[in-house]
Amino acid sequence: MIPVMDKLTPIFELREMLRQLERDVGLEDLSRIERDVLLAAHSLTETPGDIVSSDRIRSHSLLQPVAQATFYRAIRTLVGAGLLEHAGRSRARAYVVRSDLVGADLPER
Repeated sequence: MIPVMDKLTPIFELREMLRQLERDVGLEDLSRIERDVLLAAHSLTETPGDIVSSDRIRSHSLLQPVAQATFYRAIRTLVGAGLLEHAGRSRARAYVVRSDLVGADLPER
């Protein structure tokens, strides 16, 4: 009889590949929520420099289980690290993803 493959093994292998990719591009210093916010914002833009609102980011499926306070803390951290920038001079919560800075040394927390 051929043994049935453990169902957790492929999940573990995918998670390890993802962790390695995150290390390779310099995202390992971000928390899981910060990475999810950055990736959600990036997925909502079509070209570099596109503006995305915090409401659109917040409603992304990656961030559904995240508390609002945690979400805004992650936004502040990403802005502080330069990975998100406030869009224009408006007071609206709109951001530009600085994917060109991914992999650069992030400021100390």
